[in-house]
Amino acid sequence: MTDLKNLIKQNKPGICVRSIMIGESIEADREFSFNGNVNDQVEEVCQMLAKDRKLKNGYHAIGISQGGLFFRAVAQRCPSPPMKNLITIGSPHQGIYGCGSACKYFIQWWFRHLVYYSYFQHRYVSAQYWHDPRKEATYRQHSIFLADINNEKEINETYRRNLQKLKNFVMVKFLRDSIVHPRESQWFGFYAPGQSHVVLPLRETRTYKEDRLGLKQMDNAGKLHFVPVDGDHLYYGGNWFLEEIVKKFIV
Repeated sequence: MTDLKNLIKQNKPGICVRSIMIGESIEADREFSFNGNVNDQVEEVCQMLAKDRKLKNGYHAIGISQGGLFFRAVAQRCPSPPMKNLITIGSPHQGIYGCGSACKYFIQWWFRHLVYYSYFQHRYVSAQYWHDPRKEATYRQHSIFLADINNEKEINETYRRNLQKLKNFVMVKFLRDSIVHPRESQWFGFYAPGQSHVVLPLRETRTYKEDRLGLKQMDNAGKLHFVPVDGDHLYYGGNWFLEEIVKKFIV
């Protein structure tokens, strides 16, 4: 994050750049990326942003991996100060189902059998965006974070209205990602319900067809941007970030 912050400042003289940290130290921030209640963390960030006078006229948000998903929750729940552009890099907008080589067999088993129990939902961050396509009803009922911000429990018109206030919603997808499963989640796609083989792109999902988040309207207005990167999860260079993100959307 420090490298990205410096790169932005070097190429946009005078710009104010804030790096969000949860907790009182880098170690605490790292711990909170694994453990804790995401809804509480989102609220903490909302309060942070609201108190920052330099952001009162609006800001651009860049979220890396799960941070992009959490920043989308900020956009939907906390419209003040206004978020102008949301840029998510490798973020699982429809959640994850599996985690490839990053997980051992017993971890995969744990997620698939215990993840929707309240104890785990309220304590483990990744559990709160675990999306089991074979148990859609269970997921919608017991997911305390993802099912809510994706308007899968019910349609929250405030979420729809606030998300559509964005000027641009940029989603970066890593074409050889070995961490986010399915990869299409980075572009708001996901497995077709009831199985874990066929993946639907965004425009074929229930989320889009029913316009539960307003993404269809945003798409029609030219606000959605799908950016591919030919690499594994978060494998990108500074030149790419400068040319494809900073120069195009941090304006």
